[in-house]
Amino acid sequence: MKKILVIVVLFVSFWANAQSDQLANNYFDRGEFEKALVLYEDLSKTDQGNFNYFQRVIECYQQLQQFDKAEKALENRIDKYKQSNLLVELGFNYQLQKDQEKANKYYNQAIDKIKKNASEVFGIAYVFERKTLIDYALLAYKTALEKDPKLPVNFQMATLYGMQGNTDLMIDMYLQEAFQNPQNLPLIQNQLSRFMTEEVDASFNDSLKKALLLRAQKTQDVFWNDFLSWLFIQQKEYGKAFIQQKAIYKRNPDSFANIVSLGQMAIEDNDQDSANEILNFVLENTKDLELLIQSHSYLIEMRIDHATEKDYPAITAELDALIKEFGVSPYTLSLLKLQADFNAFHLNNAEKAKAILKSAMEMPINKYQLAELKMELADIYLFEEKFNQALIYYSQIDEDMSGDVVGQEASLKTAKTSYFKTDFEWASHQLKVLKSASSQLIANDALDLFLLISDNTVEDSLQVALKKFARADFLLYQNKKKEALAAFQLILKEHKGEDIEPVTLLRIGKIYEKMGDFANALANYDAIITKHKDCIYIDEALYFSAEIYNNQLKDVEKAKLLYEEMLTKHEDSIYYVDSRNKYRKLRGDTNL
Repeated sequence: MKKILVIVVLFVSFWANAQSDQLANNYFDRGEFEKALVLYEDLSKTDQGNFNYFQRVIECYQQLQQFDKAEKALENRIDKYKQSNLLVELGFNYQLQKDQEKANKYYNQAIDKIKKNASEVFGIAYVFERKTLIDYALLAYKTALEKDPKLPVNFQMATLYGMQGNTDLMIDMYLQEAFQNPQNLPLIQNQLSRFMTEEVDASFNDSLKKALLLRAQKTQDVFWNDFLSWLFIQQKEYGKAFIQQKAIYKRNPDSFANIVSLGQMAIEDNDQDSANEILNFVLENTKDLELLIQSHSYLIEMRIDHATEKDYPAITAELDALIKEFGVSPYTLSLLKLQADFNAFHLNNAEKAKAILKSAMEMPINKYQLAELKMELADIYLFEEKFNQALIYYSQIDEDMSGDVVGQEASLKTAKTSYFKTDFEWASHQLKVLKSASSQLIANDALDLFLLISDNTVEDSLQVALKKFARADFLLYQNKKKEALAAFQLILKEHKGEDIEPVTLLRIGKIYEKMGDFANALANYDAIITKHKDCIYIDEALYFSAEIYNNQLKDVEKAKLLYEEMLTKHEDSIYYVDSRNKYRKLRGDTNL
């Protein structure tokens, strides 16, 4: 019975402390320091070893300008616990009273503690940093390194140099830490990428590149080539990244996986020249079956994406030859999927496409490979307007791969199928969930489609224009560009001035762009820019126009003007970073 009573008393005490803690924090956050102080003092007496409560008591004293009480409490705790970091707190208490001489006295006493015991640096430097005393925090680390040069403080010092604005020293310390502790490389690259995307210091990328090149030349260690490759990838300079990967390959001929991935990234960013160069290098220099098939798949997929009907016979022959060369097996699934997709969406032979996929599904494959084949099969059923069959396969994938990106992709395609069927209510319900998907690409696509439906339902409750738009979108999905173009143009004519107009112009512009008719593409994008300045599609119209002038028409000045408008007016756009990098390049900046 006594044990039960003890447990009950302890539980009630713990619950009361938790309630007091929450209430004290609420008072403190609202600036009601007198009320917070009463609670923190009680909590600190109850749990004297809890430094957080003591710290809050001191902060309340200081906010209430009760500096004498703060000083006395700090001195008592120093006497009792011998905590060297409290010397910084005591100094800061004088700094708040504008007595810098006494503040420095205690700060220097804290530094002296580090001279005697280097391990004291972590607690002392932390308090200096928390009080934004960056110079003293750096002095603390430097003092510790004089005592023990092996102390792991590079990362902390690099961060402080960054806060100080000394980017060269920050880079030096981060690179030193990355080389000594490669397991921290992702964290360091994440820190560096934050500076690379800021406008405040346009020379940062140049400084980082120079620092990496110097190390690569000095040490000849492939670590630095790989780091340089990462830097160029961030700047979407895939050709330069490839030079570094080739340097790695010369010293390690088995390092092809990164090169293939680089080729894929170049394709995704529409850098066809770099992608061709990279993937053909792989084909010429490896006998690895998986890498050969992967590279061939990427190259032929890129050809298909930019093909016209006159190219179809050659692509058909190439696919047939590759499958004959490498055989039908789980290794060649990527080629078989491409063959099926090409037959359905380009040659209009859905039956052959389904036969290829169903045959592949009978092979000994894992659940991810099976999901990929089912996804392609569902896409083809959707192409044939067999909506129910498509939904069955998408639902199976969603269930089998729940929580995986593949499952989320199937869920998005389920929503799109509902949209194509003009079941907008059910599509919106699914898209609401997908807006917070773990995959940013899927989340963005879900948000775009959700906004399209909601924006064109407000003024048109019968969704007349939206139904026509969904049908035109479906024709586009079926790769029927001419029919889709005609359908979108009819929407423009019949629903001129309605909310559907700007997104229709965007779709028409994209179709013309894919057909190689850049003049008409630009005309439709310009109609958005000039007539629909407040619509949510204007950043896309600006970016797509800039890309045409930059990549297709080679009109640098017009491209620069459009990229510049993106930078000054659309900082929240997903195309902002790419626009900034390309604008700098066209402007002739050296820090690329």
